Order: sequence, then structure tokens, then C-alpha cells
Amino acid sequence: MVDQDMSGKICVGAIMGAFGVRGEVRLKSFCADPSAIENYSPLTTETGESYELTLVRSVKSGFGAQLSGVVDKESADALRGTRLYANRADLPNLPDDEYYHSDLIGLEVLDTGGVKIGKITAVQDFGAGDILEIYSKGMKEAALLPFTLANVPTVDLAAGKVIIDPPAGLLPEPKDD
Repeated sequence: MVDQDMSGKICVGAIMGAFGVRGEVRLKSFCADPSAIENYSPLTTETGESYELTLVRSVKSGFGAQLSGVVDKESADALRGTRLYANRADLPNLPDDEYYHSDLIGLEVLDTGGVKIGKITAVQDFGAGDILEIYSKGMKEAALLPFTLANVPTVDLAAGKVIIDPPAGLLPEPKDD
């Protein structure tokens, strides 16, 4: 449950669990430069808690980090799965052809002929590049579209839409209920 308005916030990392017995956490950074997450401290959670963050060491798939007020293994373990957010204003501006995932979620999806396909419900990254999850009320399941220039030639954040040109058969045909 989200207790605070998360507009103006960007998810920059997640706590993967405790690291050691002195309250350090294992932290996964979502920043292009993973160590830059420390620059955006203090970070907040979806429930509104705020933590000063200090990176202590590099560990496999992330960092060992200290969060203010977290002093033992039990407190660190209790934060497992917690996502950490930075103020959008503190993050760097992106080049014209790059987007924060949160900016894409909720955008209307149209094909090159202007036919409404649905909305972007999530952006996934399984290691081979971003994938847009597109859902429409008429679809049986969400469609996954690689976020490439060929598949998504137009992103218009101001208009709240993207134009897609997916390969034939990639998107399922909408099903009538």
C-alpha cells in the first residue's frame, strides 16, 4: 500500500536484504552509473520513510550499504524488497532519446495508422534491453514489445502517447469480451 504521493519520485534502487550482522543492506542500484545512487540521498520508500544512504563496498550484483537508523541484521532484513526513490528534480536530465521508465508507464499506445492499441503498464529489463508491457482491455494478456527505435519510432511524453510499429504477429489481436 502506498501511503504517500509518489509523483515527482523515481525508483533508483531496491534493498535485497541484510548484508552482515551490523545493519548493512545489500542494495541493487537502478542508476545508469550504479554508484551514483549515493548522490541522491536521502532516499524515500513508498511508505514515506526517509534514509540517508552510504555505500560501503561493492558486492556481487550491487553494493553493501548503510542506511541511517538501520543498526542490526533484523532491521536490515525487514527492509528486504523495499524500493528506494529519489526526487526527480535531483536526477540528471536525459538526452532526447532516453526516458525514465516511470515516464513511459501509463502512456497511450497507438499504431502507425493512429489506431489505439492500449497503454504501457510496465517496463521490464531482463538484461537484453527494455521491453514495454502493453495492455488493452480487449487483450487476453499483456503484450511484450522490445523498446527499440524500429518498434517504437515515436515517444511523445507531452501528448502522453507512443507510436509503435511492431513486427507482424508480435502483438496479439485484441479479444472481444
